[in-house]
Amino acid sequence: MCAKVTSYVLVVTEVGKEHEVVQALQKIEGVTLAQTVYGEFDVMTRVDRESLQELDSAITRIRKINGIIRTMTLISG
Repeated sequence: MCAKVTSYVLVVTEVGKEHEVVQALQKIEGVTLAQTVYGEFDVMTRVDRESLQELDSAITRIRKINGIIRTMTLISG
């Protein structure tokens, strides 16, 4: 699959929830990378989708994951 839209979602989680969030992220279609990181954010995620509509759907699912406090999405064409 050759993705047309790539985004990086930076996630802040509740304390101690980062590994649970990573596991939940890995189950979402289009998520090609989900890993814990250190610094201002707790998790970095890459999402590859065919359209902005599909990307919107994936981002909406991500934001509903239990344990996520906030996200920042960076979209690359």
